[in-house]
Amino acid sequence: MSNKNKTKDAPISDELEAKGQENTKAEDPVIEMDPMVALKEELEKEKDRNLRLFAEFENFKKRTARERIDLFKTAGQDVIVSLLPVLDDFDRALSEFSEGKDDVHVQGMILISNKLREALKAKGLEVIETKQGDAFNADDHEAVTQIPAPNKKLKGKIIEVLEKGYALGDKIIRYPKVVIGQ
Repeated sequence: MSNKNKTKDAPISDELEAKGQENTKAEDPVIEMDPMVALKEELEKEKDRNLRLFAEFENFKKRTARERIDLFKTAGQDVIVSLLPVLDDFDRALSEFSEGKDDVHVQGMILISNKLREALKAKGLEVIETKQGDAFNADDHEAVTQIPAPNKKLKGKIIEVLEKGYALGDKIIRYPKVVIGQ
C-alpha cells in the first residue's frame, strides 16, 4: 500500500511542483532590455544632468557678478552713513551763521562743508530732494509727526523737512524725515 500511495502521489506532487514553478515565474517577470536602449536612456539622463549643472553654474556666475557690482557700489556705505550726521551738523551751523558770511570762520566752515560734500558725491552719495509742499509718500519719506495744516493746500503734504534724505547709487541709505500736514 505504501508503494501504491507513493506511485499515485508522485504524479500529483510533480504536477504541483510544476504549477508552483509556473506561478513563481509569473510573479517575478524578468524583462530584459536591449543594452543599446538602456545605454541611450542613461546617456540622455547624463546629458540632462550635465545641461542642468551648466545652467546652474551660469546662473551662479551671473548672480556673483551682480553681487560684486552691488558690493563695489555700496562698499563704503557704513562710512558714508556715519558721516551723514556731520553733514547735518554743517547744515545747522551754516543756517545759524547765515548772517555772518563775511566772517573768516564762517567761510572756512563753508569751504570744509563743500569739500566734504564733493568727496561724498564722488563716492556716489546723492541728496534726495524734498521740499515743503511736496506730496507725502510713505515709500519715499519718513513721517516724524503730523501737525494741523496751516492751510487747506498743505493737507497731506510736507510742511517741514527735518533731515535730508540720501541715496548711495540706487539704494536709499536714509529717508528724508518730514512733518506732514493733517
